Amino acid sequence: MPKPLHAFALAVTLGSGAAVAEGPNLGRPIDPADIAPWDISILPDGTGLPPGGGTPAQGERIFAQKCAMCHGERGKGGVAAAVVGGGPIDRIEAPKTIANFWGYSTTVFDFIRRAMPWQQPRTLTDNEVYALTAFILAENKLIGQNDSMNADTLPKVRMPNRDGFIIRFPDEI
Repeated sequence: MPKPLHAFALAVTLGSGAAVAEGPNLGRPIDPADIAPWDISILPDGTGLPPGGGTPAQGERIFAQKCAMCHGERGKGGVAAAVVGGGPIDRIEAPKTIANFWGYSTTVFDFIRRAMPWQQPRTLTDNEVYALTAFILAENKLIGQNDSMNADTLPKVRMPNRDGFIIRFPDEI
């Protein structure tokens, strides 16, 4: 290799080491205040549920205004999946709904809170989410029409399919 090429290769090698040591300089440290609005996970035992509450009657009004256009009248299905009804899951193709598939009532709250309404996610208040959750659970006959859902009562609702999931790879737990 000619001497000028050696010098060039040496310069590139030494120069790239300094660049790698510095790093790509992407992003910036995130402030905990920036994370807080997105730190909204709700666990099956209710950990993370916010203050507030709602009843099926309150949820019925909200559902009619903000949900029925997609999920149909009283949640029986429309352009989006039904949130009410559903028979036994006796075959893989069986329709899966909140009543026959979801394992935890807190997951219903969590999903509504972070993803609904579809065209405007995260716009519902916590009280509206509790009310919608109460309405859906009541329509599925999982709670009574006079039951109120809040951080204390919601985790106590036992979903029919709570024990219906199989751990596919138990050795990996």
